[in-house]
Amino acid sequence: MRPITTVLRYRLHHSRILQIALLCAFWLAGEGLVRVAHLPVPGGIAGMLIVLALLASRRLSPVSMRRGADWFLAEMLLFFVPAVLAVLDHHEFLGWTGLKILAVILGGTVTVMSVTALTVDLCVRLSLRHAPAA
Repeated sequence: MRPITTVLRYRLHHSRILQIALLCAFWLAGEGLVRVAHLPVPGGIAGMLIVLALLASRRLSPVSMRRGADWFLAEMLLFFVPAVLAVLDHHEFLGWTGLKILAVILGGTVTVMSVTALTVDLCVRLSLRHAPAA
């Protein structure tokens, strides 16, 4: 007879529903942590940091969440439907105001991506410079 952890791991790796439940559990754990510790960050970010810590320590395998995460990414449009309906209620967003907001969003996105890319490039160059010679 197989150990219970092996059976649970097998079911988790092959069940999209269990993986979605696991992702939701991490989100709820982050919400709980933020409320108990009175942290000034959203619970989703805290949950994501919990997942990152577990992945980095190899206590959680990426396979344990891949199907659930793929489903969330594939159905992401459903999460934005309320935002689209809010835009339709405010017709001013479909004119100049909307174009200005779109320009700010696009500019902010390009700025964040550029600064992130430059930071990663700088960190890689510094780590290569300080790495011991092989």
